[in-house]
Amino acid sequence: MSLHEITLTTMQFIEHHQIWALPIIFLLAFGESLAIVSLLVPATAVLLGIGALIGGGAISFLPVLIAATVGAVLGDFLSYWLGKHYHQQVIASWPLNKHPKLVYRAEQFFLRYGVLGVFIGRFFGPLRAIVPLIAGTMHMPTAKFNLANIASAPVWAFVLLAPGAFGVPWLETLFN
Repeated sequence: MSLHEITLTTMQFIEHHQIWALPIIFLLAFGESLAIVSLLVPATAVLLGIGALIGGGAISFLPVLIAATVGAVLGDFLSYWLGKHYHQQVIASWPLNKHPKLVYRAEQFFLRYGVLGVFIGRFFGPLRAIVPLIAGTMHMPTAKFNLANIASAPVWAFVLLAPGAFGVPWLETLFN
């Protein structure tokens, strides 16, 4: 099944079974934010599509934003926790042991930007999958991690949902 087919099927399911919309959106954001799993979950494309459902009036923006935010916060926190408690075992296991350059880049990114790196890391593809994990393996203080995690999640969710939810008419109001 292609990414397009997965996205379309998920959007159609949510549109026809709205009672499941928020749990599905939560799980998509959780999976997208969970270390390694995020490489397998096509949540970004689906969340962009869900924005279009919002724009079309099929579902409401605020509950979707909250579900995506909470899923993203919890996914990143679980990744951080795994890194903090199982640091060397996590890095030495598959698939990270097959991608030492990615781990090294994430460590360098984290060392260079610290807490800001956790915030920024949420917005960059492959790094999103491991920055929280690396923050945990490097024993970033939990309070600092949570600050960046909780601050970045609603911004991330908004960025993914807004283009479809508000579309061109909304953007035009910004420039008029």
